Amino acid sequence: MAMAGAAAAGRCLLLSRPSPLRLRLLRAALSNTAPTLTPTTSTPAPPLRHELLLERLRLRHLKDASPPGSPNLPPRGKARGGERASQHPQQGKKVEAAESFEELGLGEEVMAALGETGISKPTEIQCVGVPAVLDGTSVVLGSHTGSGKTLAYLLPLVQLLRRDEAMLGMSMKPRRPRAVVLCPTRELTEQVYRVAKSISHHARFRSTMVSGGTRIRPQEDSLNMPVDMVVGTPGRILDHIKDGNMVYGDIKYLVLDEADTMFDQGFGPDIRKFLAPLKNRASKPGDQGFQTVLVTATMTKAVQKLIDEEFEGIVHLRTSTFQKRVATARHDFIKLTGAENKLEALLQVLEPSLAKGNKVMVFCNTLNSSRAVDHFLTENQISTVNYHGEVPAEERVENLNKFRKEEGDCPTLVCTDLAARGLDLDVDHVIMFDFPSNSLPTHRVRAPKEGPQGRLTLQVLLKL
Repeated sequence: MAMAGAAAAGRCLLLSRPSPLRLRLLRAALSNTAPTLTPTTSTPAPPLRHELLLERLRLRHLKDASPPGSPNLPPRGKARGGERASQHPQQGKKVEAAESFEELGLGEEVMAALGETGISKPTEIQCVGVPAVLDGTSVVLGSHTGSGKTLAYLLPLVQLLRRDEAMLGMSMKPRRPRAVVLCPTRELTEQVYRVAKSISHHARFRSTMVSGGTRIRPQEDSLNMPVDMVVGTPGRILDHIKDGNMVYGDIKYLVLDEADTMFDQGFGPDIRKFLAPLKNRASKPGDQGFQTVLVTATMTKAVQKLIDEEFEGIVHLRTSTFQKRVATARHDFIKLTGAENKLEALLQVLEPSLAKGNKVMVFCNTLNSSRAVDHFLTENQISTVNYHGEVPAEERVENLNKFRKEEGDCPTLVCTDLAARGLDLDVDHVIMFDFPSNSLPTHRVRAPKEGPQGRLTLQVLLKL
C-alpha cells in the first residue's frame, strides 16, 4: 500500500516498490526545479505540479498492482479492445503443475470417464483451464497444438452439465442443447465429437454432431432426441436453428474451438448471428447469461481486439508454449536460384525423408500450387493425398485417415493451411513448398511422440 506522512522537512509520499523507470522519471522531473532536501534544513513543500505528478504516479502504481486478498476470479466487467482483458491470478504467471485431475476439482463421474482414456496427469493448459471453466469464468485458452485443449474445456463442461441437473433440475430435452461447441471444419468437428463420445458413457451425457458435407436428415433425427451438447460447424448449426431443429432456450455454455480461425477466415458473420439471440436473452432481467470458452493455438493482435470487443470481460489464459515454435523442431531454409526448378528441389528433399519412413506434409499457399505439387509427385511415383477447400468433405476425412494409418506406406499429405487448423496429426517432416503467408503451419504442427528422426524437421523452399 502506498503511505503518506507529514514531517518537519515537508510532505513525503512513499510508494511500495516503485519501478526503477518511474524513479528515474520522477527524479528527472524534480531535479529541474525542486530544492535539495537535507536532514538539517527545513524546506518548503514542492510546487503543486510536483504533487500532482506524485499523485499520478501513485495512482498508476496502485492500478497496476494486484492488491493482496483479491478474489481468485475477476468480476465480469467490460474489457476494452487492446488491453489485457483480465486480471486472473494465473494470467502471465508460471502455472503450478498438478499431479492429478482430482486436484483440479473434477468429480468422480468425470474421473471415471477420464480413466477410460488412460490419461492420468493433466497438461499445462488443463491445469489452468479446468479450474477456470469450473468456476464459471468466460475464458480464452491459448496453447500449442496437441497440448490437450479439447479435454481442458470438455471435462469441466461435462461436470457443469451434471451439476446443473443436480442443483437446478435441468435435464436433456429434444432440440434444446445446453452446451454448443462450434468448430471451423468438419474434420475438427468429428475430432471433438469423438472425444466427447469417449467420456460420455461414464459421465452420462449425450452429444451429437452436425456439420456440412453430409445429409441433413440424420442430423435432424439426432437433434429430435434428448441432447446435452451439440458439436458442429457454424453454418450448419444456423441452418438447423432456421429450420426449427434446434432452439436457443437452454444454451448455457458456448465453445469456439480454433477461435482465431473463426474470426480470421470469414466465420465472423455466422458467429455474430449465432451470438445475437444469446446476448439478447442474457440482457433480460433474471437471466443467468451464458459462459463462453474460446480455444486457440495462435492469436494476432487484430483477432484479439475483435474477441475482446465481442466478448466483454473475457479472461485470456495462455501457457508458456503459446505461439512458440515446436521446441524440438529443426528449421532449415533451402535457398534456390532462379535457374533451379522448385519442384525438382522438393523431390530431392522428399525422397530421402520418405525412405526413412517419415510422415511428411507439404504446405502450399494456393489451390493451384497444391494441385501442381500433387500432379508432379504423382508423376514421380510418390503416393499423395490432398487436403484443401475444394476437396469434398467426405474425401478429406478419408485422406486424413490414410495419412494417419500406422501400417503400410503412408502417403504424403499435400495441403493448404486448412490442414493446420487444430487437426490431431503426428508428423515427422513438414515442407513449406511456398513461403507461408501466415504463422499457421509453423505454430500448429504437432511434433511426433516418437519417430525415426526423434524430432520434427521443418524446411522452407526459398526461390531467390
